[in-house]
Amino acid sequence: MADNKRTGLSALADAGNDGEDFSVIDAIGGPRGVIESMLPGVVFVVLFVATSNLNLTIAVSAVLAVLQVIVRLIQRQSVMGAVSGLVAVGICLIWAWQTHEARNYYIFGFITNAGYAAVLAVSLIARVPGLGLVVEFIRSLPTEHFKAWFHDWMDDKALKRAYMIVTGLWVGLFLLRLVVQVPLYLTNHVAALGVTRLLMGIPFWALAIWVSYLIIATPMHRHKVAAKKTQTEVAVDAESEANNAELEPSATGKDDDAS
Repeated sequence: MADNKRTGLSALADAGNDGEDFSVIDAIGGPRGVIESMLPGVVFVVLFVATSNLNLTIAVSAVLAVLQVIVRLIQRQSVMGAVSGLVAVGICLIWAWQTHEARNYYIFGFITNAGYAAVLAVSLIARVPGLGLVVEFIRSLPTEHFKAWFHDWMDDKALKRAYMIVTGLWVGLFLLRLVVQVPLYLTNHVAALGVTRLLMGIPFWALAIWVSYLIIATPMHRHKVAAKKTQTEVAVDAESEANNAELEPSATGKDDDAS
């Protein structure tokens, strides 16, 4: 069921829809998606702490990540999430294997968090909220008339303000992860780093999605209602003009006959 629903930031594109309840569990991929996301990290930290054998830990984690994709293929389910997870886990495992240090399994996460924080922070400075761009891009793909699409939501002060707030929220999330986890990396506390990474991963992601929804749902609902009203008025005006255009020739014909 979760495979038919939008997940991650895509779920926020449906915020404010009439008669539709928001589910955090569905937004983070459902129970299965949560398990698949967390399992490789859990296995890595538990197995390494238990055995101190980095090669064995890497091998088991890699096999597990591949099996998750194979199982979804066999069941003919969506594999996009599993494949993206496989790629991310693969990069982490290769990094740890090449450097022969278990803690380097987490470097890729530091890079991505720093990158996301930097991009979103720049968007805030530019007064074009990055989260707004992503959500609106998902909600209505601007295949043409980009300028009209851009101004449609940017000129809505309440919606733009909400997007600015949630963008700042996500910047804080990414920076908090770095502030807490990087010192553990530098002091080589692999077990503590692994546990912290898990706790600040899916749980924090779910919390950020939920809070973001609470912030943008109302202004987005009002924006969608206003947009529908505008479309209806334009359609009525167009129909009225068409009807008037049909009547004008007949009225002219009557005038000619009378003369």
